[in-house]
Amino acid sequence: MVEQGQTSLAGQRLGAPETLGISTLEPGHKPPAMPPGRLMPLRVLLLDDSQQMFHVSHRSSGRVLFEMVCLHLNLVEGDYFGLEFQSRHRRTVWLDLLKPIRKQISRPKHTVLRFVVKFFPPDHSLLLEDLSRYLFALQIRQDLASGRLTCSDASAALLVSHIIQSEIGDFEETQCRQHLLNTNYIPDQMALMDRIMEFHHKHIGQTPAESDYRLLEVACRLEMYGIRLHPAKDREGTKLSLAVAHAGVLVFQGHTRINNFNWSKIRKLSFKRRRFLIKLRADPSENVSQDTLEFLMASRDCCKMFWKISVEYHAFFRLFEEPRPKPKPVLFSRGSSFRFSGRTQKQVIDYVKENEFKKLPFDRKHSRVQCNSSQSPLRSAQVQVPNQAVRDGSFLVSSEDSAILRPCGNSSPSTQRNGCSDQTYPVQEDSRSQAAKQPPIDRAEAVCASLTLVNGLAEDCRGATPSPLVSPVLNDTVRTDEEEDSRRKICPADKAYFIAKELLSTERTFLKDLELITASFQEVLEKEDCVPDTLKTLLSSTYEPLLSHHTHFLQELEERLSLWEGRCNMQVKGDFQHVGDLLLKTIQHLKPLSAQLQKSSECVYALERVCAVSRRLELVCREFEMQKVCYIPLNVFLLSPLHRLLHYRQILDRLCKHHPPTHTDYSHCRAALDDVCELEAVLRPGLVEIENYQKLLELQKDVIGAEHLATAGRQLIRLGCLSKLSGKGLQQRMFFLFSDVLMYSTRGITSTNQFTVHRQLPLRGMTIRESEDEWGVPHSFTLTVQQQSLVVAACSESEMEKWMEDLKMAVDMSEEANGSTSDLLTPSKDVKSSAASEGESEEELCGSRTSLPTSSANTLHRGNTTAHVCWHRNTSVSMLDFSTAAENKLSGNLLRKFKNSNGWQKLWVVFTNFTLFFYKTHEEECPLASLPLLGYTVTDAGESENIHKDHVFKLHFKSHVYYFRTESEYFFERWMTVIRSATVSASRTRYLNRTEPD
Repeated sequence: MVEQGQTSLAGQRLGAPETLGISTLEPGHKPPAMPPGRLMPLRVLLLDDSQQMFHVSHRSSGRVLFEMVCLHLNLVEGDYFGLEFQSRHRRTVWLDLLKPIRKQISRPKHTVLRFVVKFFPPDHSLLLEDLSRYLFALQIRQDLASGRLTCSDASAALLVSHIIQSEIGDFEETQCRQHLLNTNYIPDQMALMDRIMEFHHKHIGQTPAESDYRLLEVACRLEMYGIRLHPAKDREGTKLSLAVAHAGVLVFQGHTRINNFNWSKIRKLSFKRRRFLIKLRADPSENVSQDTLEFLMASRDCCKMFWKISVEYHAFFRLFEEPRPKPKPVLFSRGSSFRFSGRTQKQVIDYVKENEFKKLPFDRKHSRVQCNSSQSPLRSAQVQVPNQAVRDGSFLVSSEDSAILRPCGNSSPSTQRNGCSDQTYPVQEDSRSQAAKQPPIDRAEAVCASLTLVNGLAEDCRGATPSPLVSPVLNDTVRTDEEEDSRRKICPADKAYFIAKELLSTERTFLKDLELITASFQEVLEKEDCVPDTLKTLLSSTYEPLLSHHTHFLQELEERLSLWEGRCNMQVKGDFQHVGDLLLKTIQHLKPLSAQLQKSSECVYALERVCAVSRRLELVCREFEMQKVCYIPLNVFLLSPLHRLLHYRQILDRLCKHHPPTHTDYSHCRAALDDVCELEAVLRPGLVEIENYQKLLELQKDVIGAEHLATAGRQLIRLGCLSKLSGKGLQQRMFFLFSDVLMYSTRGITSTNQFTVHRQLPLRGMTIRESEDEWGVPHSFTLTVQQQSLVVAACSESEMEKWMEDLKMAVDMSEEANGSTSDLLTPSKDVKSSAASEGESEEELCGSRTSLPTSSANTLHRGNTTAHVCWHRNTSVSMLDFSTAAENKLSGNLLRKFKNSNGWQKLWVVFTNFTLFFYKTHEEECPLASLPLLGYTVTDAGESENIHKDHVFKLHFKSHVYYFRTESEYFFERWMTVIRSATVSASRTRYLNRTEPD
């Protein structure tokens, strides 16, 4: 228990409430029971340098104390952390969670345990909680100050600049200089002061949570990130250091890594007295059947300590679940009974994902701004509990329930140890080999929190940015049902009114998209010397006339709708209760601007050509695309005038079907529809081509290992996830099907999380056949080309049918194409050849590329593209889906409710690019949050839902459920239609057989 005299000050500071709730792996469980017996005090030093006293039974295991610390901090992802202390031999050792504390700590009153990071993941985005990232940031500070995290002067200055941004806020020269004079973050800080201040000046507007995120982003790229060196010697007596990381065992000479042994290459880890042994798997390319590496360490205890942490690192990062304890021998035992205790990284991620945490938010604030000098530097980081919604495991924010905390890790029985001098740990891959018997593992589903962001940054509804990885709290204006009903104005019952209202709402969104190009983007280009004048002229001459035209049309439309929905005009029929005449007028005025519409495609080509020769302009475009206002890829904005023409055709078609021929507005609507179809017929061929080109450009940014995707004649057919069957079972892979080649890749664990190409298969001569009976894997089929076979499995029968249909269609297209077999895509220089990549595991490929590419442009990457959503949701989309999504855009007000909440919240919602984007009002510039819909299911809210409201539809994916309410039957049907178009994929056959619009 926590000592009563110290009232959880550190816990409050790090995010814990005064009264802690309880949650464990299973609902209803209680925290681990403390064994009976006398209590002994144990002092724990937290990462913010505050100390906390805990009283535990002298019979307690290490897990009891560790979970008490995690509960005290309200820490969900505590499995990344551990408790270390100095043994009686003055060595720093980890507290064993299974072993009784009294057998590990001889003098508890005089021992201080340090709560520190134990397992360093390769990617900071795998940390799903703000508090976890904050604690990791504190660990990085300590490693920098102690000299353990060595790096170049530039990296050190950048790291410190992010730290002081979180400490004192935005740059102010006098305050920054004084702070650096008073506080040392790195050795020899004075020499780098000017450089630190220069970096700090660039972080203006960056919140403390963003600073923590950026700090970890930079630290993860460093070679010494998370490295704890253990002195050793090789067989020749050369002084070396051993370390263990997520990918395997590393060998250092000084602070330079000279070798690494990936887990997939290691067969066994063992030690015998002072000798640490690494037994490697046999290499088929060599005649050597077995290779054993030997290192000599300072003592047997040092050797055993490094062996233990290696065993734990392997289990935590490689296994799917906690290894089972060894059975106790009947008479004699050989070797150590030590095993990893706790959840693996996959279990931690799944736990956060599946249990839909309704936790207290951690409101990260500046540490030293307006702080009393008598307070702790980190005291300002207090907890604020909103009325609703914090976050759930999906793409929106929800906190209907009270705060829930949990003890960290699984409770396991204590296992007796043996002091034998020869200890062995076989590096097994049992969990992975069993994957063939299970459905494909959704490795990155928990990382979907990163996709909740709009371009990587989430913003709450008050304009503050709590964290780059946590969705905003969209609940400032939660209204009860009675309040919302009383605020609703009486609307006309005519369906034509709601069609006109849809035209108005979508026109508002379209005009904002045009303003982004003509104002925001061109303003950025004007500041750059690298932009040719021809490109600036092309953009301004194309979009400024269109902006002027649609601004005038929107004004007329708003005036007409204002008259139409006025209370005094509800029962009066007049000339203002139709919009056909306005549409006919705007289409006729749009015809002279057909040259500008055609130049929209030219703008995409021109921008790409200039970016290909100017790295600076490419970086400028990437930086602009990462801004929150640019919520979809930039090229999609450039094509928006062409897509808007398709929307006009749909609106007019519905008006013509609604009005009888005798209606006064029918002739206007019919004439306008004829003009739109005539204009669309001219632009349609170029639109199909440019849509395909734009999608290839987007994929080029998502993929590394294949250059020049966007070449003449290549068409994208389908992209999505399939599971590849190998000796290790089913492994999730991302497949890209083009008209000439099929390639598959995996999602790397770098800062950009791009897809690394493993292999490319030409389509000419490929055969496809079902093979579920042959392999015993559900929904599997075999691809055979050039005497090589590839067995893949889809997640469902419908997905398998879509892939097989599109593959057969693509093979027929390649056979009919003139010329010889198409050349495979050119591999990138920094990626191994496809033949070499095929023989490597996903971990080997990812582990060899944990550092960022040297190009600055490659470091800026949108993490919420369609390919990444398909990876997380284990689904696929076809080119027909992309074309349909371009036509089926919708905007308007919706009322949203979470599964267990009572009130409805009114939001302005924009549907585009398979995603719902949420705003407070239509005047807002940047979306607050997003919900990608691929993989979701949309249905009516049934009677069992207990909604008791009209026009309510339900969105659900696994355990994530959201309710949305429309104002009329018309908008209910429209939202259901467009959302279904984003959740149900179509095959290539439908794409090729698609007819021209009516």
